[in-house]
Amino acid sequence: MTEPLPIVLIPGLLATPRLYAEQIPALWGVGPVTVAVHTRDDSMSAIARRILASAPARFALGGLSMGGYLSFEILRQAPERVAKLALLDTSARPDVPEQSEQRRGQMQLARQGRLDEIADQLFPRLVHTLRRNDEALRALVRQMAREVGPDSFVRQQTAIIGRPDSRPTLGAIRCPTLVIVGDGDLLTPPERAEEIAAGIAGARLVTVPDSGHLSTLEQPQAVTQALVGFFMDS
Repeated sequence: MTEPLPIVLIPGLLATPRLYAEQIPALWGVGPVTVAVHTRDDSMSAIARRILASAPARFALGGLSMGGYLSFEILRQAPERVAKLALLDTSARPDVPEQSEQRRGQMQLARQGRLDEIADQLFPRLVHTLRRNDEALRALVRQMAREVGPDSFVRQQTAIIGRPDSRPTLGAIRCPTLVIVGDGDLLTPPERAEEIAAGIAGARLVTVPDSGHLSTLEQPQAVTQALVGFFMDS
């Protein structure tokens, strides 16, 4: 009998393990699940090194949004340790100047203690248009923002602004890869997922209906089913 494959999940910007709360119980049936800490460093390379230092010797890796940016960095640093890769609602592209400028404005608000305001500003672009009046989901986004805190948010945004272009290294990814995207994702739209899937040999693309950027929370059953099927497949 083969040993269960450990799974490491990386949340997105301003997100905590709550991002994967609906998936973790089902994934636990595949193998032990760890949610990585991605709040203590201000560069992709340093965050990835910290995650690798505490990760199992070989593991399946999943990341949403910023978690995807970090997954690319982990694959650059230690490709031999990643057995399978799931990329959710993310992009291989670096920031354009306008995005970085928006991030710097948000960092200034965070330093002023206005994280709730940032969460409320982001919410309409984080979710599908059908969920913009979902107050329970809005409250969860605010809760995660408070749990991350302003100092960690500034470090995260600094890392995101400085991240490299991952498109040139997509072809070097050799492990089985699943790419998931919400059909209504405004932040990292389906064409970004298609670009990733086209760049990684054998990658499979799943588009989640009626979902925005937070697919694990907006359509948890569909995402859980896709992840469990992928990680269980030998």
